[in-house]
Amino acid sequence: MSEERIPLAGVIGCPISHSRSPILHGHWLKRYGIKGHYIPMHVEPDNLERVLRTMPEMGFVGCNITIPHKVSALEIADMVSDRASLIGAANTLIFRADGKIQADNTDGYGFMANLRQKAPDWDPTTGPALVLGAGGASRAILTAMLDAGTPEILLTNRTRTNSDALRDEFGARIRVVEWVHAGAAMGECDTVINTTSLGMKGANEFKVPTKQLRSGTLVTDIVYNPLRTKLLNEAEQMGCVTVDGLGMLLHQAVPGFERWFGTRPEVDDELRAVVLG
Repeated sequence: MSEERIPLAGVIGCPISHSRSPILHGHWLKRYGIKGHYIPMHVEPDNLERVLRTMPEMGFVGCNITIPHKVSALEIADMVSDRASLIGAANTLIFRADGKIQADNTDGYGFMANLRQKAPDWDPTTGPALVLGAGGASRAILTAMLDAGTPEILLTNRTRTNSDALRDEFGARIRVVEWVHAGAAMGECDTVINTTSLGMKGANEFKVPTKQLRSGTLVTDIVYNPLRTKLLNEAEQMGCVTVDGLGMLLHQAVPGFERWFGTRPEVDDELRAVVLG
């Protein structure tokens, strides 16, 4: 890319109007004085590959990918990182100078970076973790937790077959727990992670009982609207360490921004305030 071209990036989804990524990246571009732009793009599934192949010619250096395109983007990419391949989905694309599309997944990185920033004393290796949900976010978090050395992960999902499939794929450190026993499983674990949409604004209520939680357990919820979910409020009352889900969104954006714009951005309280509006 010649120096005269202003680097462009953005986020592709269907729908996309809800995304906070443009606010996030726009804040960093302004903070670091970078002549670049980051825009939201509504792209229908049938048009995704054609759009992605055209974007480099328009000056795009990369983009984020969100629902429902994360799996399709992985299949379209010419090169795939190990972690994106393990997770089976892409959320970050880099358009290389040789014309190839490189796919990565930074969700697991964002999840771990959020916990390490907000709960610096947390150690993923001390005991088992409970993961609620078996969707795309769960796959990213399972990959990250296993890489970090978590000895055992109890996995539960409303549809048991989805949990079983992930256990078969990820191996012996995954133990499937029936959804009706999720509350009891909390009592066995040092870390509890909600990767479902339960408790999110406009979604079903989070009804898993939390009375078995032990004081000192780290409890985190990837839902960030509302910022303080029912799960986090109840866990806090039980003496748990709680971490909200906004930081995962913020930290997962760091590697992409650095690759596209050449500066490693900082996640801080000012950024949180801007994204929360």
